[in-house]
Amino acid sequence: MSSEECPRPTVDAIIEMDNKIVLIKRGVEPFKDMWALPGGHVKVKETVEDAIVREVKEETSLDIRLEEILGVYSDPGRDPRNTITTVFIAKPTFGELKAGTDASEAKWVELNKINFKELAFDHGKILNDYKKWKERKRTFWSSK
Repeated sequence: MSSEECPRPTVDAIIEMDNKIVLIKRGVEPFKDMWALPGGHVKVKETVEDAIVREVKEETSLDIRLEEILGVYSDPGRDPRNTITTVFIAKPTFGELKAGTDASEAKWVELNKINFKELAFDHGKILNDYKKWKERKRTFWSSK
């Protein structure tokens, strides 16, 4: 199997404060100009934990503290680039929210005011799972 046939590891973060979460507007394809959770690709010789801290800093200017793993999402249709993502729940620790790298905008949004169907990738499903997680504190994955 060639490396092109293998899924690429990615990471995403749900950063919550006062019942608001961070969303970024994608400045690049796929899903350019759609809202998404901050995240990105894991680099060679990088842990998923280090990758999400780096990606959040690059896309939002925020430093974060990782709290939990929400789950792993591997549905082959979740991303046209064939990715598997580990989704972290995090709290901001420092910085002022502003868009950077491939994010054209960044904002805090009340969780109950997000139209999940209008989000990029499978981030609507992920945020629905997050709402369930807040009640039951269990992990999720794309096949359940």
